Amino acid sequence: MVSRQRGPARKIAILVASLGFTIGLGVPAALAAGGGGVNSGGGGDNPRADQLRRDRAWVAPGPLVFGAEPYEAASSAAATAAGAANCTISAQVATNLTLSTTWPEVAGSGEAPSPMTLSRYDDQTSLADPERRAKGLFFNPGVGIWQLDSAGLGAGETAATAIDSVGAAKKMATYMVNKYCAAINGGSTAASARAAAWKGWHACDTGSCESIYQRLEAGGVTKDDSVNRYGGAQPRTCTYEGAEYDCLHVDPSKAQGEDAWTAPDFGPAPVPEPFYVFTYAEGGKKYEVRYWLKAESGADTDVSASRELGVNARTKLSWAEESGLCDTTTGTGNC
Repeated sequence: MVSRQRGPARKIAILVASLGFTIGLGVPAALAAGGGGVNSGGGGDNPRADQLRRDRAWVAPGPLVFGAEPYEAASSAAATAAGAANCTISAQVATNLTLSTTWPEVAGSGEAPSPMTLSRYDDQTSLADPERRAKGLFFNPGVGIWQLDSAGLGAGETAATAIDSVGAAKKMATYMVNKYCAAINGGSTAASARAAAWKGWHACDTGSCESIYQRLEAGGVTKDDSVNRYGGAQPRTCTYEGAEYDCLHVDPSKAQGEDAWTAPDFGPAPVPEPFYVFTYAEGGKKYEVRYWLKAESGADTDVSASRELGVNARTKLSWAEESGLCDTTTGTGNC
């Protein structure tokens, strides 16, 4: 997703927000996206969440299904990574290496992992709207087929870039092939090198990813044409405070592929209400902004949650009352 820097009018908005009052009226001003909202955070990782990932890492026997568009993205990215690798690895081995974490992480049924998948195991209050305007105002930190998390490999990503299986596959294939080759060149066996490549995923801790790798080697995948690169999320164009942004509308009820994660009782964290996500620039910093329209969340106002890219969402989020987003693709919101 591409961010667009806002124009001069933003400087005035920053001044007003920093004062906290509307000029001439002496009443609180609506806060804006970026770093100027009400902060939540201070929480660390949840060890119980990691254990849930291990507990649910087993994948049902039978065919392994993968979305057709995400598979093409992953296999293309893996072939490119294999071609640039500093060890001997075939395109197919690189593809299987890249895919092996996905079912244990997000699709224990063996069905197609959904690119829209949002983590449901981290339920810290630091990820929720501190003003509790609606239950579904929750910033799920792990996103996508590879569960890119702001605590690690997803620190520089947004929900939009983590959901987009084309961009996410390029990042993951390169990362895993490089880790694999570093281990091979250090004298590891192929199996140990694969384990090194998957070390960042707790679902792989007990051997589930190696099991999936062997199943892929033996039987490959069944492609599902109904799962596209965004897994049901919708690319849109949005305006916010007079500037135009590429944005993604994420509605869990429209998830393609494995959607067990959308059931209310799947995990301790809430299912978020539908939200928009875009990249926002302010003061030389970039932020991931998740924006909930009041008509979709049930809150009395629109609400945004902003995370500075590179920062763990559990550490700091800035929440703000909003009224400025228009989805110009559908004419939804404040248009």
